[in-house]
This record gives sequence, C-alpha cells and structure tokens, in this order.
Amino acid sequence: MLNVLTLIEAADAFKSVSNIEADTTLSYRMFGDTKKLNALRSGGDITVGRFNTAMQWLVENWPAEKELPSCLSSISVDKEGASS
Repeated sequence: MLNVLTLIEAADAFKSVSNIEADTTLSYRMFGDTKKLNALRSGGDITVGRFNTAMQWLVENWPAEKELPSCLSSISVDKEGASS
C-alpha cells in the first residue's frame, strides 16, 4: 500500500541517485515548499492530490540511467503527464 512512508522512501532514493543532499531542495522541487518533506518525516500529513503529484514528479524526474525503485514501479505517466 502506498503511504507517506513510501513517499519518504522514494524521496530518499531520489536524493541518492540525483546527488541532492538537502531535504529542503527536494521538497521545494516536489512541492514548491521547502518545509513539506521535513514535516512528513516528523509525522505530518499530506492530501491525496499532493501525494500523487509528488510521486508523479519523482517518476518524471528520475534519472534515465538509474533504475526506478520498487516503491515507484507501480506509478506510470501517460503522454499527457498524468499518473495512473
């Protein structure tokens, strides 16, 4: 089941393959908010829409030469950019 922990796992994996060190940098890129990822790590919540947008962002921005982790393998992006 996909949940906040899945999103955190995927964000950590993205940081490792993209050489991003700071949560604030990735949080801003994913959410337009430097504090959201840290808030999630601290037990904060997220709406389904923001969750889906963040997961889609990770898939769309995953480095092509790196293997997508299993926590993102069920996320697909169609030609219009909508996840399914």
